[in-house]
Amino acid sequence: MEININCDLGEKSKHHSDENDPKLLEIVNSANVACGYHAGDEDSMNQVVKICKKNGVSIGAHPSFNDPENFGRKRLNLSSDEIKKLLIDQYEILQNIAEKHGEIVTHIKPHGALNNMACEDIELATIIAKSICNFNKDLIYLVPTGSKMEEAAKKFDMRIACEIFADRNYEDNGNLVSRKEPHALITDPNKAKSHVLSMVQNQAINCHSGKQIPCEIDSVCIHGDNESSLATAISIKNNLIDNGLELKTLTNLRKFK
Repeated sequence: MEININCDLGEKSKHHSDENDPKLLEIVNSANVACGYHAGDEDSMNQVVKICKKNGVSIGAHPSFNDPENFGRKRLNLSSDEIKKLLIDQYEILQNIAEKHGEIVTHIKPHGALNNMACEDIELATIIAKSICNFNKDLIYLVPTGSKMEEAAKKFDMRIACEIFADRNYEDNGNLVSRKEPHALITDPNKAKSHVLSMVQNQAINCHSGKQIPCEIDSVCIHGDNESSLATAISIKNNLIDNGLELKTLTNLRKFK
């Protein structure tokens, strides 16, 4: 059985330090790189892409609302044209940097509030999926499993990778518990590794209530902006390998061959 580990990286900002990025890039298989709208800048993108190339980590764009003040976590209502422009502009920013290093952007994963809203709203999810198809149909689209984003992407026959979150709890409807709730985050690396292994082996989401929701799981996301990110990443990777899982970049998963 194979699995991918992805991480949100290059998120240098007043909200988050990127000091652990080099170490995380020795652990994960794929990087979702902040493109300067919610966090990061040209220097941070160059750094992440350079290390990705060195370590054989596949590179993805992590587009967000243009709202660095709130780290892209504030919900905004934009037109379809504005959403499309957000996606294209951020993809192109990172792609231009990747090309300078002889690399390309191979996947895309929306960030923060944009991602959360699209998980719940089929209209927004459809706008995002259609926009990505129109500007690069070869991109792997990394989406939360069981979400409206997955549903919309299937209508466009996209290259879909479905992810779970290692360090977040789930509601009974399959959505993430709001960060406003005290039980939103899983900060104990031991709990995170058990949480992940159970979901991957059972191909089912573990809800906070104990409910399980059958789903497709290709990738495990570890957020790079938590204090325990590095310890969690190490714990999860070692546990998956110890239990016979084969770790691969998104581009090397069998479903995309």
